[in-house]
Amino acid sequence: MTALLGQATNMNHLVIAPILLPLIAGILLLLLRHLDINLRRAFSLAATTGQIVLAAWLLQAVDGGEILVYAVGDWQAPYGIVLVADRLSAWMLLITAVLAWFALLYASRGIDVSAGPDPAKPLQKRAGDGHFHVLFQLQLMGLNGAFLTGDLFNLFVFFEVLLLASYGLILHGGGRLKTRASLHYVVLNLAGSSLFLFAVGTLYGLFGTLNMADLARKMAAVPPENLAPARAAGLLLFGVFALKAALVPLYLWLPAAYAQTSAPVAALFAIMTKVGAYSILRVSTLIFGAEAGGVSQLIGPWLLPLALLTLLIGLLGALAARFLREQAAYLVIASVGSLLTAFSLASPAGIAAGLYYLPHSVFTGAALFLLADRIAVSRNLAGNDIGDHFQPTPAMAGAPLLGGLFFLTAILAAGLPPLSGFVGKFLLLRAALDHTDAAWIIGLVLLGGLLGMIALARSGSLLFFRSLPTPQDVPAATGSWSALMPTLWPILGLLALCIGMTLAAGPIHAYVSATAEQLLQPYHYVHAVLGGQP
Repeated sequence: MTALLGQATNMNHLVIAPILLPLIAGILLLLLRHLDINLRRAFSLAATTGQIVLAAWLLQAVDGGEILVYAVGDWQAPYGIVLVADRLSAWMLLITAVLAWFALLYASRGIDVSAGPDPAKPLQKRAGDGHFHVLFQLQLMGLNGAFLTGDLFNLFVFFEVLLLASYGLILHGGGRLKTRASLHYVVLNLAGSSLFLFAVGTLYGLFGTLNMADLARKMAAVPPENLAPARAAGLLLFGVFALKAALVPLYLWLPAAYAQTSAPVAALFAIMTKVGAYSILRVSTLIFGAEAGGVSQLIGPWLLPLALLTLLIGLLGALAARFLREQAAYLVIASVGSLLTAFSLASPAGIAAGLYYLPHSVFTGAALFLLADRIAVSRNLAGNDIGDHFQPTPAMAGAPLLGGLFFLTAILAAGLPPLSGFVGKFLLLRAALDHTDAAWIIGLVLLGGLLGMIALARSGSLLFFRSLPTPQDVPAATGSWSALMPTLWPILGLLALCIGMTLAAGPIHAYVSATAEQLLQPYHYVHAVLGGQP
């Protein structure tokens, strides 16, 4: 018995490792910023590889339904800070680490020190270039902490960590458009942070705790006189998470911010909106779930119509996009709509569909941002500065290969059979059959698929089939595509992950179904965190 307890305690120490590893890596990279860039790249990639290993290990540790709790400083909940690892948080950690590895691999081809978005041009050192990898690791620390924290105030803290790092990353390389887009991003997120403090302050004033398990326990017995402020604080919290997730009408900061930043940063940011979606799912099932008394199902009535509207607005934006990176940003918004539509069903099948669709949307969105950058570079090699704008240009270098990759990415993004996007949409539609608003959900999801297919077909036609004659004073770019091959491996890796999700749909669906069942039984989470407390 003593051996088993010791083994469990040692396993609980694993919970804090995904936070400590990027923190230590970021500090060391800051101290070593004067070293050769290749050494810093190798160290950063090694640290990110270690995060994949830790996330996979943690996922295996909770695969049997265990909930691991780490009490920081050995101060037990609800008085101390706790980190909690369950199926959902381990799933999010693994998705984040894998995405970060491919984004970092792409950045290491020169964008981490490049003065512009075109790595084909000579590299020019800029002030602050030595901090890209530092900010990248701190961003991962904030993301991992947000997924692992069991306390609302520390969720705010980790939000601030990842947002502060993202402010630096989004400005990397400089430029007027980046500065303007980042200003909107910073201002809106600062406003969201202020509202977050108002919400947690109200909850602490009402219940004397911000531990999520303790809040779930006390919310179920909220007295009538506190019901109105508790509902107001809950809806304010939902508004903050909706801003992070880019839910309509709080999505306006995203298109410009994602479209104007560098490709690997935009690829990493594909997980950022999912932090908001994760937070909505966590609080809606744990704090405002079916057993929350007078505040039960507080978020559900708002979430479904806003999610469907987000899906529609995102795809209309993709239809109207002027260039491929902007279209990719609107497709991220549309994916948030599909994801939160699944979560709003509040059923095991619906949540499982969303959790399967989540990594697909993250990897596909990231691949499209990276591919848009490759297409822009290749078109610029043909003697113009149009980049990825939807305008005819002379034939680009490596058009057959880039066109094939775009076709595969478009199939994934539109949710066409037989790949993971179709599997995710099919699971969502099947889960919606039992919902009272099934006709609206199924109709809008199918309409969204049609709009996405039209938008991407238009983009492919403009980029690859409407070529202008190559000017006589510009050498033909037909033979220069091989120079781009090293930068295509991260894109191929992300697309391979989506294909792997299709082939392993059975085991993945079994895992996310068990995750959904665990989320809808919050007693286990509360008991794991609070132990035998009443």
